[in-house]
Parts: sequence; C-alpha cells; structure tokens
Amino acid sequence: MQVDIINIKGEKTGRSVDLPDEIFAVEPNNHVIYLAVKQYLAAQRQGTSKVKTRLEVKGSSKKLHRQKGTGGSRKGNIRNPLFKGGGTIFGPKPRDYDFKLNYKVKGLAKVSALSTKVKENSILVVEDVKLEAPKTKEVANILKSLKADNKKVLVLTGEQEDNFRLSFRNLPNVTGYQFNDMNTYDIVNSNVILLTESAVKSIAEDVKEVSSN
Repeated sequence: MQVDIINIKGEKTGRSVDLPDEIFAVEPNNHVIYLAVKQYLAAQRQGTSKVKTRLEVKGSSKKLHRQKGTGGSRKGNIRNPLFKGGGTIFGPKPRDYDFKLNYKVKGLAKVSALSTKVKENSILVVEDVKLEAPKTKEVANILKSLKADNKKVLVLTGEQEDNFRLSFRNLPNVTGYQFNDMNTYDIVNSNVILLTESAVKSIAEDVKEVSSN
C-alpha cells in the first residue's frame, strides 16, 4: 500500500512509502480489538479497595447477652455486621483485574486496529523530525501545521528519535511509542496516527525478517 510522505508543514514531499499489507491492510477483527482494549483497561485498575470484616474491626469479642431467655434476638458480639461500626459482609478485597490474552490475539488486535485507521484515512506518514535537543514548542507547532493540535494523536517513531519522543511527552493530547511498544487501546483511542519515515522502514524490515523465517 503506497502512502504519500508529508513534511512537518503538512505539504506533500513528492515521495511515497510502502506500508506492509500484513499490518495495514488486513480484514479488521473487531472482537479481538474489543478483547485487547478490555484487557488493557482491566490491567490499569488498581484493585486496592478494601473493607474490614468482623474479625478486623475494633470491639470486644464477648457475647452481648445469653443466647436464650431474654425475649430478644440472638446476638454475637459488638462486631456483628448488623450493628453500627461492625464488620462488612462480602465487601471488596484487594484483587488483580488483569486477565491473560494470547500473544497472537494481541498481535491481531494491533494490526486490525491499524487497518481500521487506514480505512478511516487517519494515518499520516511524516518525514523524520530531527531535533538537536527536546523542544516541546517545536513539536506543538508541527502538530498545528498538520491540523492535529486539537486531536488525540498517537506518534509511532523509530529507534533513533529520542529527542522527538522527549519533545511531545508533555503535550496532553499526544501519546508516543516506538512502533513495537504500542498497544491496541492507544491506537483505538487516537484520532490521528503519525508514523515517522524511519518507523515505517523498521516495520518493513521486521516484516521481511518474519517472512524469511
């Protein structure tokens, strides 16, 4: 799939790049996208909610009165869950909400999400941004030129673009990774995906390596 490369001003450079069909042109599987997003969000939950049971609250363990002959109901001690200040029945306990998802399912979810973004024309390939030092303002101006400053942007870079990654990490609407570190949730949650030229080259190399094996 041929895609035009644009510069940081949003203008076509006259060059194009080939996006591997194995990643950007598969038939999207919406169910595995749902599973991957669900697994990611579940893993973000802290699961630290905790209440005290009748064994943990303060109070005497002495039985309040004898079992029978009082005319009242049978009672245990003051820590009974039916009393004010007593323990809680079946309350939440610390737990892990994460669940396992197979590696191949995660991979299919990513390529399905990327292929969906291609169909929506939401992927832009930008020539490599070379910065001598991290400059957040400069990246903000680039996004403005690309008309993406008011959108949720996912930037996927190559290995040697550290200054570029450091430049956009303080922008609230921008998330960025090396291509191999991305996750399905960020793909789905973004309005625009910016692929740098070097990222596309590394993707193509990985695809060739996998196909050769």
